Amino acid sequence: MAEDHDDTEKTEEPTQKKLDDAHKKGNVAKSQEVSTWFMMAAATILVAGISNNMLSSLSDLLRVFLFAPHEIAVDGGQLGALFRQVGWGMIVALLAPLGLLMVAAAVGNLVQHRPVFSAESIKPKLSKISPLAGAKRLFSGTSLMNFAKGITKLVVVGAVMFAVAWPERDRLDLMISADVSVILPTIQAVATRLMIGVVIVLTLVAGADYLFQRHKWFEKQRMSHKEIRDEHKQMEGDPAIKAKLRQLRLERGRRRMMANVPDASVVVTNPTHFAVALKYEQGMGAPVCVAKGTDQLALKIREIATQSDVPIVENPALARSLHATVEVDDEVPPDQYRAVAEVIGYVMRMRKKSAWRAT
Repeated sequence: MAEDHDDTEKTEEPTQKKLDDAHKKGNVAKSQEVSTWFMMAAATILVAGISNNMLSSLSDLLRVFLFAPHEIAVDGGQLGALFRQVGWGMIVALLAPLGLLMVAAAVGNLVQHRPVFSAESIKPKLSKISPLAGAKRLFSGTSLMNFAKGITKLVVVGAVMFAVAWPERDRLDLMISADVSVILPTIQAVATRLMIGVVIVLTLVAGADYLFQRHKWFEKQRMSHKEIRDEHKQMEGDPAIKAKLRQLRLERGRRRMMANVPDASVVVTNPTHFAVALKYEQGMGAPVCVAKGTDQLALKIREIATQSDVPIVENPALARSLHATVEVDDEVPPDQYRAVAEVIGYVMRMRKKSAWRAT
C-alpha cells in the first residue's frame, strides 16, 4: 500500500529529460513582471535620455496644434500635407525608442529561459473554447491570486507615482500658459522621476514574482516513482522487450550455427555435454569455429554432423577448452594449434583411407 501511494505522489525531482520535454512544448518558468520591468527600465532610459534636439523637433511639430490651431489651413489638401508631415516626423522620432522597447521585451524573456520555438500553445484545444473550462480558469486559485497581485501592484505603483508627482503640482499648473520649449523639458524631468520610482517598485515585484513562478513551475514538473521508472524504461528499453530481443538474437545465431555445421571439417565432442564444430580448408591461417554448444545444443550439432557425414571426434579436454576460449567465427587460438592439428590430421588420414578403400 505504501509503495502504491508513493507511485501516485509526485515527490521526486524532475529529470533533465522531463525539463527538456517541457521546454520543447513551451512550458517554461516565466514571470510577466520581469518582462514588464525590462520594458519599463528601457522606457525610463529613453525618457531620461531624450536630447534637446529631439525635444526641439517635437516642439516644432506640435507648436501649431497647441498655440495656433486657428492658423491651420484645411483647404486645398494642406491639412493632409500637415498631418503627413507631422506623422513622418513622429515616426522618425519614435522609431529608435520603439525598437529599443522591442529589444527590452525580448531580453526580458531570454533572461528567464532559453529561446523557445514551439507551436504547442497555439494548437486548437476544446478546453480553450469550453465555457466550463473558461469559468474554471477564471475563478481558479491562480486567477484570483493574479487579480490580487495586480490590485496590490496598482495600489503600490499609484502611491509611488502620487508621492513623486504631488510636490510638482504647482509647477505643472503653470504649464498651461508656458511655451512648448518649456513644457517638454519639464514633462521630461517629472516623467523621469515618476518612472524611476515605478522601476524601483517593479524591481521588488519582478524579483519576488520570478522566484514564485519558478518555484511553482518546478513543483509542477515533479515526478512520481512510476513516472521515473517509465521514463527509464523508455530511455533504456523495457527489460521484457530487451530480453525478447536477446532471445531472438540467440535463436537467429543458433540457426546460423546449425546451417554451418554441414560445412565443418570436424566436430570435437565431450562426448555429449560439449560440441565444437571446426572448419579448415587449404590456405586458411588457422581452423575456424563455426558452431559450438552444450547439452541439448551439443546433441543437435552431433545430430546434424552425423546426417551430413561430418567426422565426430571425442576429445573431452579439447572440447571443453575450445568451448571456453573460442567464439563462433573466430580462429582457434595459438595455444590450441597442436591439439587441433592432431585432430584435423587424424580426420584427413581417415578420409584418405576411406577414399583408398572405396577405389
